[in-house]
Amino acid sequence: MTHTPKKRASDEGKDRVYIFDTTLRDGEQSPGATMTHAEKLEIAQLLDEMGVDIIEAGFPIASEGDFRAVSEIAKRSKDAVICGLARANLKDIDRCWEAVKHARQPRIHTFIGTSPLHRAIPNLTQDEMAERIHETVTHARNLCDNVQWSPMDATRTEWDYLARVVEIAIKAGATTINIPDTVGYTAPVESAELIRRLIKEVPGADEIIFATHCHNDLGMATANSLAAVEGGARQIECTINGLGERAGNTALEEVVMAMKVRGDIMPYRTGIDTTKIMNISRRVATVSGFAVQFNKAIVGKNAFAHESGIHQDGMLKNAETFEIMRPADVGLAETNIVMGKHSGRAALRSKLKDLGYELAENQLNDVFVRFKELADRKKEVYDEDLIALATTEAAEDENRLVIKSLRVVCGTEGPQTAALTLLIDGAEHSTEATGDGPVDASFNAVKQLFPHEARLQLYQVHAVTEGTDAQATVSVRMEEGGRIVTGQSADTDTVVASAKAYVHALSRLIVRREKAGKDTPEVSYKDVS
Repeated sequence: MTHTPKKRASDEGKDRVYIFDTTLRDGEQSPGATMTHAEKLEIAQLLDEMGVDIIEAGFPIASEGDFRAVSEIAKRSKDAVICGLARANLKDIDRCWEAVKHARQPRIHTFIGTSPLHRAIPNLTQDEMAERIHETVTHARNLCDNVQWSPMDATRTEWDYLARVVEIAIKAGATTINIPDTVGYTAPVESAELIRRLIKEVPGADEIIFATHCHNDLGMATANSLAAVEGGARQIECTINGLGERAGNTALEEVVMAMKVRGDIMPYRTGIDTTKIMNISRRVATVSGFAVQFNKAIVGKNAFAHESGIHQDGMLKNAETFEIMRPADVGLAETNIVMGKHSGRAALRSKLKDLGYELAENQLNDVFVRFKELADRKKEVYDEDLIALATTEAAEDENRLVIKSLRVVCGTEGPQTAALTLLIDGAEHSTEATGDGPVDASFNAVKQLFPHEARLQLYQVHAVTEGTDAQATVSVRMEEGGRIVTGQSADTDTVVASAKAYVHALSRLIVRREKAGKDTPEVSYKDVS
């Protein structure tokens, strides 16, 4: 039985642009951005609640874990179309359908590389590839009446061949044609013209939706996506925070806010509740381990900050002097109310809710205890501190390794030492270790108690707020046998935050090891089918 995608009340009219979020599929392909099953379900729910039209939940053939996640997201979805990715072969497409068929509105997204470089990989002639496209799109359409087809590396595909295969896909039953700029090669003027020409010259093109999928290798993903819409595309593929391979994908928050703010020259609308942007941005940053750069448009820490005296004076007189949108438009609290040790549980719950965090009672209790501990160490507790507490609680909730106590000795006279007590699956273990500095000593102590071969790829420290008593947020990225994991933690003691982030990453590595043992070897969308 097929499922007919339903339209929301605001979908009518040519000015409607559909938002296709691929954070859970393309975004997760960033090295180290792998999310747990629970995290995928949480992000999918947040995407659905904010009004994303289509959620690409994963690549079902990749692994049992991916299949389970896509299937569960499909069962839980409320309003969004749930989409799975499949290469151009029947096995992939069947597996994809098995995962998404539980959704109220399922979609199969199948693709094949059409540029000369990509055609050479499976060693197919143009005619052989055209036949495969017809066969696989037809098969997908026989299973599901909502089928998307993509010619990977479309912007480097010869025009005549691109037009030919797009026509074949439309005749085979594709309802959406996505035009990917897979390597971030095109420019805005080309992006608009390509879509415009396809719609004008390909038979049947006026009866389906064209989509755009841009990468940011040359820093033009947002501009290229908006140009494609100007050319006639009515679906933008994007990710939260621009997460994705290499330089990332088109950032959802950028295209959505650009169309909202500049409706005078871009008369298009989306179904996105923009007040939910900041919350999901923070959550994706936490679960992926990829911090948002301070000067990132829309969601960066400095996006609404003003330091110049002229700017500050203008802002005090009229906020519109130097701001084209209000912080509240993207869900950012306009006032940073300071909380202290006398603030109660109800005040904390209310403040966290304002910041986009609705915690269960047991989670609130844990955060409240940590809030009181922080308030005793810090005179003032700001919004950023509370966000760090909430995200750290979520990150550490499922840790297999937990630091019970850590004491370090450091200074100008070495060696620096660390005395550590670590809980490993609930069992207590203790040791002492030395190192080149307190962080190195702490990491060495962890390694003594939990031996591993993981290599530290990244170690970053960020101050959550200003002042010498500020919390430090630490991010680490580790690699072992091709598996890349990230860990995060926050504490007013940078060494403690570092050690907690390190064991958080190791806890995630344990999960990846066990997952690898249960799953068949993972398949990449780049593997030739």
